[in-house]
Amino acid sequence: MTADELRRLGEDLGLDVVGAAPAAPYEAAERHIRERRARGLFGTMRFSMAQPEVSCHPETLLEGARTVVSAALCYYVPGPAGGAGQGRLPRYAWRDHYALLRERLDLLGRRLGGTYRVLVDANQHVDRAGAERSGVGFIGKNTMLITRTHGSWVVLGTLVSDVEIVSTPPLDAGCGSCTLCIDACPTGALSDDEPGVLDATRCLSYWTQTEGEMPDDVMDALDDRVYGCDICQDVCPWNRGVEKRRADEPLPDDATPMVSLAEWLGGDGDELVADLERLYVPKNDPRWLRRNALVALGNGRGERRLARAYVDDPEPALRAAAQRVLGSGADRSSEEVGRG
Repeated sequence: MTADELRRLGEDLGLDVVGAAPAAPYEAAERHIRERRARGLFGTMRFSMAQPEVSCHPETLLEGARTVVSAALCYYVPGPAGGAGQGRLPRYAWRDHYALLRERLDLLGRRLGGTYRVLVDANQHVDRAGAERSGVGFIGKNTMLITRTHGSWVVLGTLVSDVEIVSTPPLDAGCGSCTLCIDACPTGALSDDEPGVLDATRCLSYWTQTEGEMPDDVMDALDDRVYGCDICQDVCPWNRGVEKRRADEPLPDDATPMVSLAEWLGGDGDELVADLERLYVPKNDPRWLRRNALVALGNGRGERRLARAYVDDPEPALRAAAQRVLGSGADRSSEEVGRG
């Protein structure tokens, strides 16, 4: 199959960007993972960084593997500003875009024929490495995979196949002298000294997905975010094009850009995790989602009284977050928080 035939097939199946490359080791990615892990830059994160001897070797993921097909699915739609008593989710988590991408890649595998394996949001494969090699996008200074047509507002997935497909060349593009994402990161997780390298232990998104107490400056910077962070994407010039093209798209009925802090703090914990099964929650433990909600309360995003139930919680992180809410200075009312 030629690269043009693959592109047209991808378009027919609703894939926004698609590329192909030989099933061969990602030597540079494996080296970077090992170096950065040794420096402690991943914190406690595991995911595809846990076993680079597996995740950086797509040739081992399928017997007779010949081609790695990488695909990007754009998830950008405009969202609401949010208001009092609400916590913000990152755009990719408004819906289960990974499930949709998985379905479309499976359809692609059937159309290609042969034997194939689909990997989407899977620890066994570094999707960014394959997507970079096949020209789906380039790695930006914010460490995101940036496509030419849809910026970084994409989720990535992979299809490993025993069918031979003509390779697509790497994308000849980059960030140039731009440092907007580095400048915008409130905790210094990105550095101009090492563009494209993230210190996860300084990243807001990392802390919303990690057990334990958060650093004070991280809690302050989270504002109304209760999971993830889009700051480095919000400021990226590569994202302006798709944002303009999709400016009038309606919010899908099943999209959840904002959540109720009261429900996160007062609802059934198991139901909370089940409702958000598309999100990674450490050990599927609702305590960490509740901690995040308390942090948002402490940033003036809801009624402080909701924190009282957690001041004597057996979990130190929840106690600390609740005490931060109730011990904060000015009691910003819900009406005050809701003003733009």
